[in-house]
Formats: sequence, C-alpha cells, structure tokens
Amino acid sequence: MPSASTSTTTSPRAGTAPVRQARTPAPGLFLTLIAVCSAVTAANIYLAAPLLSLMARDFGSAPSAVAWIASVAQLGYAVGLLFFAPLGDSVNRRRLVGGLTLVTTAALAASAAAPGITALAVAVFVASAATVIPQLLVPLVAERAPAERRGRHVAAVIAGLFAGIVAARVLGGLAGQAFGWRWVFAGSAVLTLVLGLATALVLPSQRRREGPLFAGLAALPSVLRHSPDLWRACLRQAGMFGAWSALWTSLALLLTGPEYGLSTATAGLFGLFGLTASAVAPLAGGLVDRFGAARVVRSAYLLAAVSVPLFWLGGHTLGALFAAAVLIHAALVASHVANQTLALTATSTPATANTAYVVAGFAGGAGASALAGFAFSHFGWGGVCGVAAVWLVLGWGLTAVRR
Repeated sequence: MPSASTSTTTSPRAGTAPVRQARTPAPGLFLTLIAVCSAVTAANIYLAAPLLSLMARDFGSAPSAVAWIASVAQLGYAVGLLFFAPLGDSVNRRRLVGGLTLVTTAALAASAAAPGITALAVAVFVASAATVIPQLLVPLVAERAPAERRGRHVAAVIAGLFAGIVAARVLGGLAGQAFGWRWVFAGSAVLTLVLGLATALVLPSQRRREGPLFAGLAALPSVLRHSPDLWRACLRQAGMFGAWSALWTSLALLLTGPEYGLSTATAGLFGLFGLTASAVAPLAGGLVDRFGAARVVRSAYLLAAVSVPLFWLGGHTLGALFAAAVLIHAALVASHVANQTLALTATSTPATANTAYVVAGFAGGAGASALAGFAFSHFGWGGVCGVAAVWLVLGWGLTAVRR
C-alpha cells in the first residue's frame, strides 16, 4: 500500500509516480546512449572468455583448469538478474543504475588485482551480478517505444549488447595479448564507471509505490505460471543461449590449442564474426513487428541446428568454423529479439517478466558453459558440440507441446 508520503500523481503504468520530469536527450540520442551503455556493461560478462589462456599462464595452471571462470561470470549475471532486475518495477531506476555502476566498477578493479584463481572467481562473480544494467534499461525502452516499432527499438539495444560481446572477445583478446589480462579488467572498470553514471543521469527519476523490496522476485513463480508465452520464451532462449555459450566460451580453447595453435590475440579476432549479431538485430526486429515472434524463433532454431554440425566439422576445417560462427550468431540474436519482445509484452510487470526471461537464458548459458568445459577436457571439441546439440533439443522439445 502507498504510504502517506507517496505522490498522488500517477504515471501511465500503475505502481509508479514521477517526482519530476527528467531532462532526457532527444529520443534517438537517448536510445543510442542506452545501447552504448548496454554494450559496455554486457562486455563485462565475457571479458574472461578470450583471456583464459593468459590467466592460466599467469596462475601456472592448464587452460582447461580455469575454463570454469567463464561459467562463473554467467552464473553471477543470472543471480544478479534474479535479485536486482525485478527492482525496475518498484525502485527509482536512476539511483539503482548509479549504485550498480559503482559496485561493478569496484569488482572489476578487484578482478584486475586478483592474486589467484579463487579471488578472481569471486570478483568476477560480483562484477557480473552487479552489471545487470542493460536489463533495467530494456523494459524502459519497450515502455517508451510506439507499439508498431517496439521490436525495432528492443532490437537496437540488443544490437548494442552483442556489439559489447564482440568487443569483449576481439578487443579483450588484443589488449590482453599486448598489455596483459589484468589491464583489460582495469580498462573495463573505467568505461563502466563513465558510461554507467552518464546513463543514470539522463534516466527518468521516479518515486515508486512502497512495498516489499523483493516483491518482484516473490512474484516470479506466479508470473510464469499465468503467462504461457513468457514460460515458452524463457525455455526457448535458455536452450538457444546455452548452445551458443557452450560453443563460444570454449572456442578460445580450440583455437589456441594444438589443432590450430593460434595466439590469444589472433583467436580473439575470431569474435569479429559476432558482428553478424549486430547486423541481424535490426532485421530481426522488423520481422518480429511484421510476422510475430513465434515464426522468427522457429527460423532461428533451424539456423542453430545447421550450425552445430558445422562447428563439429570446424574442429579440423577453419572454413566450416567461419560459416558456423555466422549462423549461430544470426540464430541467437534473432531468437533473442523475438523472445525478449514477447516477454516484455506478456504481462503487466515488464521488469519482473524480463527478469524471468533473462535469468532463464543465462542459467541455461552457465549450465552449458560449465558442462562444455568438462566435455572439452574429456571428449575434446566434439564433446562441446554434443552439449550444444542437447541444449537445442531441450529448448525446443520442452516447449513444442502447447500448454
């Protein structure tokens, strides 16, 4: 219930009351700033992946012994989403984004100074848990967008997310090779601080209705139970993101291993294929607006299914690896744009629904990444491809029957 101090002025969405009009930039500039901020903060989750070999050398371990750091980052992000992202429905976004920016910056600095693998894992976990800023911004973008262009606006932010992932792999690999992996984390800390605070300053400042702080978290089971569309989007994206994560987080081990023998910097350049995602996102947004989310997700799963045998062949043939990288990124981003647009419009609490959706995706990614590290150690690259195939089958098979 609202307290006596709550403003009586209501906003278009129940549960919020603006304190004052925020001085936001022009819509195009505002969307661009959010996309850039999302790119920088999303990159934090993937910083470790292209640097695993350098970390292993620094700590005197085998590359496979530190591969689990990549899954720790994804697990941390999923935990952070579970606790922080639902607050977007009840807490002032400006203060929340500013606070999380400071925590992320401190954790990245601690990662850069970590004396050992365990300390690094803890710092990476905290940084990933706090860097949930993009998923506080996406619901805001969906709320502000015209209904007929909502898919395109969501796609613009998702394009920024994937640009950040590409930058983490490509620039992270190059910078790590040139200056050391610790400087990569330190540089990301500076970028996160600048972009995060700049974004917080232009966000609408709202006073939310009072209630339990984690009411959104408590409502997750009910929201999922009463929204079959949201439930289906969650499972399908968990399967798709798990398949992508298994392949992409293990790829550096294949490229820097005996089969190809590439340097960390050269292997990092392979991430340029991730630019496919940034190019496909606007197209996917338009297709969602025109044909609906279900048809786009179905097509994305077909692309991913084709990419898995190509990845397996890429264990020995570089050309097949190139083709597979393009296909898996196109599949992932098309699926993500469609499923997230559906999740954001499936309920009256978009931040809570978005939390369920992204947590499901990253939980699937963390599980697949952890299993892929085990599979690579025991069965090689073929084992990693097997993990990806299983995740795709589960993601589609568990949602194929209507409920």
